[in-house]
Amino acid sequence: MSDVEQNKAMASDKVQRSQVGRVVSDKMDKTVTVRLERLVKHPLYGKYIRRSSKVHAHDESNDCKEGDTVRIAETRPVSKSKAWQVIEVIERAQ
Repeated sequence: MSDVEQNKAMASDKVQRSQVGRVVSDKMDKTVTVRLERLVKHPLYGKYIRRSSKVHAHDESNDCKEGDTVRIAETRPVSKSKAWQVIEVIERAQ
């Protein structure tokens, strides 16, 4: 395979973006709300601040419960507000 063909093959492979977050709501059918947290450095004072965002993720088997730590991956839009899918449950809530 030539270099051009190899570059085209590598470019066509999609890199699936995934995040780890905590389930904060499982009240919907086949949908969970996941809180994604990140640390951001304050521009003036230098202290690290915890910022978070909430996303809806598709949970086909209704397996996740509130408090679970899950890995979610970006997918095609499933509905108006769902563009993430639960890949695995990393840790169950007590």
